[in-house]
Amino acid sequence: MTQTDTAVEAVLEPDLPIIDAHHHVWGDERQPPYPASRLFADKAVSGHKVDATVFVECHQAYRSEGPEHLRSVGETEFARGVAEDALRLGGRAAGACAGIVAFVDLTDAVNVDAALDAHAKAAGGRLRGVRQMAIAAPELPARHQSPAGLLTSEGFQAGFARFAKRNLPFDVMLTHPQLRDAVALARAFPQTTLVLDHLGGPLGVGRFADRKGEAFAEWREQLRAVAACPNVVCKLGGLLMPYTGLAAGEGRQMDSNATAAALRDHLLTAIDLFGPWRCMFESNFPVDMPSVSYVALWNGFKRITSNFSPMERAAMFHDVAARVYRLPA
Repeated sequence: MTQTDTAVEAVLEPDLPIIDAHHHVWGDERQPPYPASRLFADKAVSGHKVDATVFVECHQAYRSEGPEHLRSVGETEFARGVAEDALRLGGRAAGACAGIVAFVDLTDAVNVDAALDAHAKAAGGRLRGVRQMAIAAPELPARHQSPAGLLTSEGFQAGFARFAKRNLPFDVMLTHPQLRDAVALARAFPQTTLVLDHLGGPLGVGRFADRKGEAFAEWREQLRAVAACPNVVCKLGGLLMPYTGLAAGEGRQMDSNATAAALRDHLLTAIDLFGPWRCMFESNFPVDMPSVSYVALWNGFKRITSNFSPMERAAMFHDVAARVYRLPA
């Protein structure tokens, strides 16, 4: 089996502990839908031993009124509700949204502290970081774009300096031509842990569609510079979004063998550069869901890492996420 319309397969290594370090939750208003009930099913019924998950901001359930800098607190309230529903359900559902990574506008330095306080209160003890989508690349939709050079701008860094005092990790999503900005931010704030989402966003479409070999080499060298910053950790996943050129294609899903084949080179390169103790796996569901099922995705990750030691695999599948996001053991 390579690519199929429905990828149903047995779970590999069902006793391997996993923390899903990056996912979202939203309703029918966005595609593909991923309500809390679907998250609970993936966590509890898939057969993988997903002990906990980390909810990452996705502009969901914002408040429709009130001060602008507090509107994203509605999303944290929403994620807390999902976490509490999971606890009430109990069993394997418990632990969903154990950590919440929120959005705070760090360019609004004067309001950063008030916003962080509000998110911390709304999260009910689950606030585990802040994320910035800092994408400036024509290959992605306009709604995802940020000003070029955002991470190195004076206004952003003023707000980041206030955030850095909270001793929380900072997730950042950008694309590989922008990785120098991640290096600059990591060097400017060496005491803050930066979490590089989706392997730094390797591009494989648009201007890179006809030169994928060159694009891979460019991404690898940019990622090497990021990995040289000891305060950066790398999320392993998110590679089945359209901009990477690795997605399955319209109406198709990959089984775990096809998933492993598609993702192996990128994932092993990142692990080689960062080392297993600075890498954590993520599902990036539901964004990657059109290309692969939850079962097949984690099976694919397990296939790719089959030659690593038990300690190295424990780090990447569970322990690094637990450490960075301070989740219960």
